Parts: sequence; structure tokens; C-alpha cells
Amino acid sequence: MTERYIGLMSGTSLDGADGVLVDFAPHAGGLLRVLAHQYRPFAPALAAELLALNTPGKDELHRAALAANALARVYADVVEALLETSGTPRQEVMAIGAHGQTVRHRPQEFDGTGYTLQINSPALLAELCGIDVVADLRSRDVAAGGQGAPLVPVFHRAVFGIDGETIGVLNLGGISNLTTLGANGSVTGFDCGPGNALMDHWCQTHTGRPFDDGGAWAASGRVIAPLLNGMLTDPYFELPAPKSTGRDRFHAAWLGTHLHSVTATLEPVDVQATLAELTAACCANDVLRHAPHAAELLVCGGGARNQYLMQRLAARLPGVKVKPSDERGLPATQVEACAFAWFARAFCAREAASLASVTGARGARVLGALYPAGPPR
Repeated sequence: MTERYIGLMSGTSLDGADGVLVDFAPHAGGLLRVLAHQYRPFAPALAAELLALNTPGKDELHRAALAANALARVYADVVEALLETSGTPRQEVMAIGAHGQTVRHRPQEFDGTGYTLQINSPALLAELCGIDVVADLRSRDVAAGGQGAPLVPVFHRAVFGIDGETIGVLNLGGISNLTTLGANGSVTGFDCGPGNALMDHWCQTHTGRPFDDGGAWAASGRVIAPLLNGMLTDPYFELPAPKSTGRDRFHAAWLGTHLHSVTATLEPVDVQATLAELTAACCANDVLRHAPHAAELLVCGGGARNQYLMQRLAARLPGVKVKPSDERGLPATQVEACAFAWFARAFCAREAASLASVTGARGARVLGALYPAGPPR
């Protein structure tokens, strides 16, 4: 008996889409088994358009609709590759969890409710794949007074929690978020601030590479103390949880304002080193503030592959074992995709999958909306 779901993830790093085929049927190895993992990079034009749609622009409703169609086609390519490489008939997959691409995230603002907006075309994805699609996974939490993010702490509890131990789980995507799994079973979580987004932007601008592979470029530079200290004065870092953020706040213009405030000549490599230190500092400060008893920090997301960033985190957290989630059996680049497979499963069972202790909502809610399968093309 299998209980197979597909999870798709494309995050604020805007590099591409990860997908996993997961079996949740009971087995000796734990909560789940990853049967296949696939990744598809975004074409440069799609990545540029998704980034541009994070800010107001001309004809953006039309552009967003077409970008959603293009994103669904990338997702469909990932799904087909998962089915092919695993030898899984599509009718054995219960549902696809498709989060979409966040382009605006403004919970509780403007009218007291605010909104969160993900570009997605789940109807097209259902048509292309012939599999039920569960999408729109954040808006119900926002409607219930929550932040709508981060959602993954409840999954972190299910897959990484250990009775009697306090564990930190740090996701380093474009934005960083921290989950604290308390020894008493409590769960808290929130967005720390920048993850890879600013580093990737700076690296692309000055080297032409989409990211700083392994953090080697940052490691060759020196931290600019006035720039780092200035960036760390952003009020977001001192806000109490629950809180969430995104490119709405930490974007290229935000960085530019801080760069202009430093009078010294700035070498690009030193700015890269400083941006890496910013991510390490804001994340480590939150671990010390919110998870002081954690002996272990599991790191997931693309940033877990940045060796320099991992070294800087470890240096700022003496006494804490900083290690990629791979060491607990789930590769760092698969954690969030697995989470969205888990959310699809929870929706199909009509189980609440949010945590009020994380998002600040009025209570736990069933998350998502269903787009039934169409005949596959």
C-alpha cells in the first residue's frame, strides 16, 4: 500500500523548481521516503519576470498571468520527470502540493488582514499532469489573522522533532526562517531576514554568476563593519514573533540605501562578505534569542550548501552543532518540497496543517484549495 504525493517548491531565490515524489506509507525509516527528486532551473527570462513582479509595474496583471502559465509548465516538467525516473504511474499519486511563487507578502497590512500573493496556475498544472493539485496554501492562515508564513515549522516538528530535546531548524532560502522545536513539544517559528537573496543579487550583478558557489567569493573578502552594523539596525530584526518578511522589504533598493550610507570605497568582494555575515548574524542572533537551549541547528535550503556561510554560523554559535539536515536523513535541498507534499496530504485528509504558535492566526486551519485532475496531455 502506497501513499504517494508530489511536492513542488520554488522559493525566493528564484533559481528554479525542486520536486519530490514522497511515500508516506508507514515504514521503519520514519515519516516518509523520498522516491525521486528532480530540479529544473528557470529560464533567465522567467526568473527576471518573477523578480520584476515583486514590485509594481506596467501591465503587471497580464504579465503575472502569463508568468503563472510559464511556471506551471516548469512544474509539469518536474512532475513528469519524477514519474518517469521512479517508474510511478500517475494514477498512484494522490495529489501534487504546488505552493507557487511568492511575489507579494503583506499580511495584516493596509486593512488589518492584508494579503499574500503567489503566482501559480494550478488549473493548468492539473490539466498538464492529470493529477489532483493542492494550491493556495497560505491565504487561509492570513484570513484567520496569521502571517501565512513560515508554514514549514509544523512539518519540521513531524520529521525532525525528538522528545526531550530542543532543536533548531534553519531554512536558508532567499529569505531565512527559524523553527524552534522545544523539548516540551512546543513549536515556534518566524522569518529571520535575508537568506541568499541579497547575496545572489550581488553575485549576479558583479560576477555574472547566479550565486556564490560554496561562498568562495565571500570568503575571499573582508567584512565592512559600518555596512554590516547599519544593515543590522533595520527594525525588522527586533520585531517580536510572529513575523514574516520577503523581497517586499529586503531587496536591491534596501541594500542600495545602506551602501550609499557608507562613505568609504567599497570593493564588491567585501560587500559580498558583508552580506554573508549579515545572514549569519541575523540568524545566529535569533537562535541565541529564541532557541538558547538548542544543542543542534539543522540547516536546510540552498544556503546549507554554502560552506562559508555554514562556517560563519558555526563561529557565531559556539557550543551548537550546526549541520545540514542531510545528517538527519533528509537532504537540505529536499526539505521544503517534502513539506509541500506533506501539506497536500494533510489537505486531502482535511487535517489542520498550520500552527497558531508560529503564524499568530486565531487557530489551526486546513490549508489549500483543490484543483481536480484533468486528463493528462
